[in-house]
Amino acid sequence: MAATATMATSGWARKRLLKEEDMTKVEFETSKEVDVTPTFDSMGLREDLLRGIYAYGFENPSAIQQRATKQIIKGRDVIAQSQSGTGKTATFSISVLQCLDIQVPDTQALILAPTRELAVQIQKGLLALGDYMNIQCHACIRGTNVGEDIRKLDYGQHVVAGTPGRVFDVIRRRSLRTRAIKMLVWDEADEMLTKGFKEQIYDVYRYLPPATQVVLISATLPREILEMTTKFMTDPIRILVRRDELTLEGIRQFFVAVEREEWKFDTLCDLYDTLTIAQAVIFCNTKWKVDWLTEKMREANVTVSSMHGDMPQKDRVLISTDVWARGLDVPQVSLIINYDLPNNRELYIHRIGRSGRYGRQGVAINFVKNDDIRILRDTEQYCSTQMDETPVDAADLS
Repeated sequence: MAATATMATSGWARKRLLKEEDMTKVEFETSKEVDVTPTFDSMGLREDLLRGIYAYGFENPSAIQQRATKQIIKGRDVIAQSQSGTGKTATFSISVLQCLDIQVPDTQALILAPTRELAVQIQKGLLALGDYMNIQCHACIRGTNVGEDIRKLDYGQHVVAGTPGRVFDVIRRRSLRTRAIKMLVWDEADEMLTKGFKEQIYDVYRYLPPATQVVLISATLPREILEMTTKFMTDPIRILVRRDELTLEGIRQFFVAVEREEWKFDTLCDLYDTLTIAQAVIFCNTKWKVDWLTEKMREANVTVSSMHGDMPQKDRVLISTDVWARGLDVPQVSLIINYDLPNNRELYIHRIGRSGRYGRQGVAINFVKNDDIRILRDTEQYCSTQMDETPVDAADLS
């Protein structure tokens, strides 16, 4: 472990380093030089990209897009934090597309994501936004044929999105040539650390050109991430949302007191008897419980799909582990049910943010056992919110 850390530091000597103790003195907030660009038209974007943005359905940039897009296009290293569902992925996607030289078939931007599902969605989003640009974009992810990756990369891809392990694999095989890469994007950086990708990110970075621009996007910024950025970012622009601003405006939040675990399913059935549910997502904390609950709901004649790995076809209800909680947007979802309350306060934001993306209204209902009360109160304090008990006449929620 010590040898790995030493090698990583020597490879990043060109980057500005801060002493570890200095991190406690830095107050992270939005950099003073960041200005607001209120419209896509005023961002100086190429015409074919603008056409793709409007065709995709965007009308006006979100707050994070107004602040971060131009800074990324300028070539600055950027740390951007914004709550779930505010357009972080589109922020770097638009910036990447603006910076591409379409006439050069080499890979010019590399985007790392913590899950296969998110990497594929990033790829699809880039292809949609760049529909009038004739771009090539490929997703390198585990669970697919590496031979297909090699074939696609040999053909030429302007942008590669993928999970760190598979990306490092194709770099090591020399199928993904890094000499023309000018931008590295980490999406959901906090989740990457949670999944143990830290060393793989280091491995990928060592193969990139010295002048590579680094863009870090995340809903939350734990101190470990901020310490890592000092190793490979040069004087980064910071566009951050203060922790006490990470609220969930537009989402009504309730809890149902459930004394015992075995009573949860009956409580769920009661909700379905009471509410008119157009489309919902139910979160559990473990894969086996997702499978168990899926079977129980099917026995109760509820149309349901489950997910804790590969993306299935979407049905009326989706029972999921946290693989779905980040970055994936199904516009019709109006109800989130936390069958299990997440232990991680920040993960709670990701889960219930699915029901109210881009200003839409949503409802979140949390099943709370007696030993979950502390987690519930802690989450309320962290999110600057107060959850009420689900009303007796729950039909009013639908």
